[in-house]
Amino acid sequence: MNKNYYAIIMAGGVGSRFWPVSTTEFPKQFHDMLGTGVTLLQKTFSRLSKVIPVDNILVLTNEKYNDLVLKQLPDLKPEQVVLEPIMRNTAPCILYASLKIKKQNPDAVMIVAPSDHWIEDEDAFAKDVEQAFQFCEKHDSLVTLGIKPTFPNTGFGYIEYNKEDKHAVKKVVQFREKPDYDTAKKFLESGNFLWNAGIFIWSVQSIENVFKKFKPTMYQLFYSGYDFYQTVDEKQFIKDNYISAENISIDYAVLERAKNVYVLAANFDWNDLGTWGSLHEKLVKDSNNNAIVNATVVLENSSNNIIRAEGKKLVVIDGLDDYIIVDKDDVLLIYPKCKEQDIKQIVSKING
Repeated sequence: MNKNYYAIIMAGGVGSRFWPVSTTEFPKQFHDMLGTGVTLLQKTFSRLSKVIPVDNILVLTNEKYNDLVLKQLPDLKPEQVVLEPIMRNTAPCILYASLKIKKQNPDAVMIVAPSDHWIEDEDAFAKDVEQAFQFCEKHDSLVTLGIKPTFPNTGFGYIEYNKEDKHAVKKVVQFREKPDYDTAKKFLESGNFLWNAGIFIWSVQSIENVFKKFKPTMYQLFYSGYDFYQTVDEKQFIKDNYISAENISIDYAVLERAKNVYVLAANFDWNDLGTWGSLHEKLVKDSNNNAIVNATVVLENSSNNIIRAEGKKLVVIDGLDDYIIVDKDDVLLIYPKCKEQDIKQIVSKING
C-alpha cells in the first residue's frame, strides 16, 4: 500500500432522520442498520483499509463518541480519532484533520468519506479511489466522486461538469443545490450532472492552499496550533480555539469557490442511507415490498412499508401502505414514508 495515502472518515453526525434508532447518544453510523452483522462505521473502515494503510486512517467525530469509535474499531490507536469539542459543520474539522496529516506527512493525499454510506462493489470503489489519488498526485486539484443519477432525486445536491471534457476526471462547472422535481428532471436530461456523494480526494497541499485563499481566518486559527498537533498540548489548544471556528460546510467554504475542482463519475453502486426510505431500498423485501428488520410480523393488506423492532417483537399490521414503523425502547414511530424528511423537525420539537 502507498504510505502517502490517508483517509478521513466523517463520523460526527447525529443522523436524526433515523430516529428513534439513531439518537444523539448513539447515532446511526454506530448501528448495524441493514442487519449485516457490522455497523456502518465498521463497514466504511473495512472498505477504506483495502486502499489505505490502517495507521493512516483517521476518524473525525465528536468527543462524546470517542469510546464508541475505539470500541467498534479496535485496530485504531487513540490518536487516530480526531475529536471535535463542539459541532462546527465540515470545513473546520476537515481543515484540522488535514493539518494533522500534513504534520505526519507533507506528501500525503487523502480521501474524505462519510461513515454512513453503503457501497457494495468495494473493488470498483477501490479502483475509483486509486484513480482519483493518482490524479491528485499529478495535479493541484480537488476531486469529488460523483454518482450517476438513476432518477430525478430532489434530496441530493448535484455536480455539473463540462460536457466537452472527454477525460475520465472532468472539470466541474458548478455545484447545484438540491433541486425541485422539474429541475432535477432537466439535470438528468442534460446528461452532465452527477449526484454529490460528499466523497472528496485531494493532496494535503491542495486543500491547504484553498483554505489559505478562501478562508484565511479559519486557516490561521488552526495553523496557529500546528506546533501543538501530535503533542500533549493539542487537546487544550482545540478546546480553547475550536469554538472560534466558523460554522460552515466544506462545500460552501472552498469547493464552490475554487477553480481547480474536478469530478470522477463513480463506477460503484451507492446509497447514502440518509432516510428510512433509502434504507428500505437496500433491504430484502417480501412479495408486497415490505422490508422487515429484527421483527416477527403478521401483515394483512400492507405494502411498501419498512418495519423494525427490538428483540424479535411480534408486530401485527393491517391496511398500511408506504409507512415507517419502528419500535425502539420507549418510542413507537408510525410515520408516512412520503413525509420522512420531516422526522428531523419532529426530533427537534421533542428535544426542544
